[in-house]
Amino acid sequence: MSDSGLLLFDTASVYFRAFFGVPTAVRAPDGRPVNAVRGLLDYLARFITEYSPTRLACCWDNSWRPLWRVVLIPSYKAHRVGDDGEDIPAELALQIPLITEVLTAVGVPIIGADGYEADDVIGTLANREPGPVGVVTGDRDLFQVVDDAAGIRVLYLGRGAGQHDRVDAAWLRQRYGVDPERYVDFAILRGDPSDGLPGVPGIGEKTAARLLADFGDLAGIRTAAEAGLLTAKMTDSVVSAADYLTAATPVVAVERQVDLPEVDLRLPDSVAHPDRFDELVTELGLGGSAERLRVALQTAAQARST
Repeated sequence: MSDSGLLLFDTASVYFRAFFGVPTAVRAPDGRPVNAVRGLLDYLARFITEYSPTRLACCWDNSWRPLWRVVLIPSYKAHRVGDDGEDIPAELALQIPLITEVLTAVGVPIIGADGYEADDVIGTLANREPGPVGVVTGDRDLFQVVDDAAGIRVLYLGRGAGQHDRVDAAWLRQRYGVDPERYVDFAILRGDPSDGLPGVPGIGEKTAARLLADFGDLAGIRTAAEAGLLTAKMTDSVVSAADYLTAATPVVAVERQVDLPEVDLRLPDSVAHPDRFDELVTELGLGGSAERLRVALQTAAQARST
């Protein structure tokens, strides 16, 4: 039996890590950078080999900074905005079309939805697909989808692919002192500068966890502040952040009901379009990364047949 029936890749999170983890000296024969392409293939090969999934999808940011989230919190990802959209390294931007070409040749579905981020696609697929589900990401926001009863866990890349954490409810309680269903409230209180979320002044991770333990949820904390049950300083912080706290929940919470097409998520037994894949392997110099993925697909197919 497979360890994780469905693997959902937070694709941008993974290829960003691949780009910064593999030297930029890794290039195609014609000189184009391919370190993110090769790194992403290696991530796919590693996780397919380790978890022997029956289904897999690469989830995509059709809108990396959805307008409806920006309307609610204008600072949302504002520091990442460049002249032409998301401010990413030029050598990575060149590789994103190559990534889509290679994944298509492999036969791995790329799933996105206009107006939504990959997180929302992941939340929806995890919600509608039978488990077990493993979410491969370096983004802590997705800890909120952890659900032991549904068999959903996050395979967190904070320490790298080889030492990734298998995040379940016990892991979250040990690491942050909160249950998965309270992680959104926890993240709102703590804030996240990398996403332009200011948080509540004076409330870090430990204080956020303690307040949630004492008062249950964000609404309970706000009620406690209004009732004078917090310290004067904490009351002032929570009350002053009222507009942010009201707007933040739909920004931080992933959507679970995005309208997505029905897609065949079955992991191919081998590369789906071998001729095109071979052309890309030669053209881009994908070498060992491509071969490791081939072997991983074959090994997973053999595991499914036994």
